[in-house]
Amino acid sequence: MLALTKTLVETWGPPGYEHRIRDLIREEVTALADEIWVDGLGNLICRVGSGGKKVLIAAHMDEIGLMANYQESESGYLRFASLGGLRPDTLNGNRVQFEDGTVGVIAVQEGGGKTLSDFYIDVQGDSGGNATPVGQPAGFMREMQVRGQRVIAKSLDDRIGCVVAIEAMRRLNRQTPNELYFAFTVQEEVGLRGAKTAAQGLHPDIGIAIDVTASGDQIRGQKMLVKLGGGAAIKVHDPGLVVPVAIKNWMIERCQADDIPYQLELLAGGTTDASAIQLADAGVPSGCISIPTRYLHTTSETVDIGDAQACIDLLAGLLANPIEL
Repeated sequence: MLALTKTLVETWGPPGYEHRIRDLIREEVTALADEIWVDGLGNLICRVGSGGKKVLIAAHMDEIGLMANYQESESGYLRFASLGGLRPDTLNGNRVQFEDGTVGVIAVQEGGGKTLSDFYIDVQGDSGGNATPVGQPAGFMREMQVRGQRVIAKSLDDRIGCVVAIEAMRRLNRQTPNELYFAFTVQEEVGLRGAKTAAQGLHPDIGIAIDVTASGDQIRGQKMLVKLGGGAAIKVHDPGLVVPVAIKNWMIERCQADDIPYQLELLAGGTTDASAIQLADAGVPSGCISIPTRYLHTTSETVDIGDAQACIDLLAGLLANPIEL
């Protein structure tokens, strides 16, 4: 699991430009699915099994990034817009890589730092000029580190969710009484767009998002029940999704039956692909299995390996058994 996680988190792929990560995931899942295709928006969709309940499992491939949108004369400095939820308090000094391979350093104007307009990217070459044209996307750069049970990396949101989905597919080994559609979705960070098209095209009976969530165990941090090392987080509520009681109980009962550590998630800000899936057709009962994560939307997002394993166990357990909801 760690080797796969490292490969995925260190791969470049901001919203709308997920082609590299999609190719890597396709290599991992080709032997694990009965059918694989890419839809019109770029989602990688993998069917496993037929008959029974039709379940859409969504984990998004994209990571937060930025788009160069203005060049400051010939100075080698670029202004930029966000691709996803950038946090200004974490930007200064970070390195980014553009699609053409150019590496830039984010810097802040003196006295600024509260809004994105205070920042610029230094891509200055030896001659002082700018080798990177505007209109290019960029992703953040940072190697993954392991500290005991903790994994520290960029883009664990939501590459660790992709790992959970892939490992659950591996566990199932194409054996399930249900009709499963694992969707590795695009453009979640800019509006849950991939999940919307996937759900509209597949018409599922049930939706499950696999994503990260915040933790409430940081010193002087937000108050929240979820903590690292507490197991899989079963979502109850977030601003975009009120989880149906039957879905929540289904997940809890599976954890209890299989002795999987779990905790309940009530998230005050943010939402997941499940929010989009639930609105497809006449409505799709949807829930979310969440991986507790510290320092979200930074280059040092942190998860516990045991929590990720609990999420794999829960997802595989749910899908390996007949669903009676």
